[in-house]
Amino acid sequence: MIRVILPYHLRTLAKVTGEVSLDVTGPVTQRAVLDALEARYPALAGTIRDHGSHKRRPMIRFFACEDDRSNDDPDKPLPDAVASGAEAFWIVGAIAGGGLQ
Repeated sequence: MIRVILPYHLRTLAKVTGEVSLDVTGPVTQRAVLDALEARYPALAGTIRDHGSHKRRPMIRFFACEDDRSNDDPDKPLPDAVASGAEAFWIVGAIAGGGLQ
């Protein structure tokens, strides 16, 4: 089982609390995890990745084993600790803001 931690607003859309556990078949990659997540929680389709291109939305980041994996190839295998369920795959909403004036 792959463990996924979602930001609050995506947990609300998916109607879940806490982390999500997913079955992922084949190699454990970002694409496979996101495909499984969107299949199980259709309300998330288009919120993390663009509907057409499946590219990561600009204000979303991915972390595995405390490393930013946002710009990795989506078909690159995730670390063994994530694949085994020992560590979670984090989906994080980026924070943006302006400076003080």
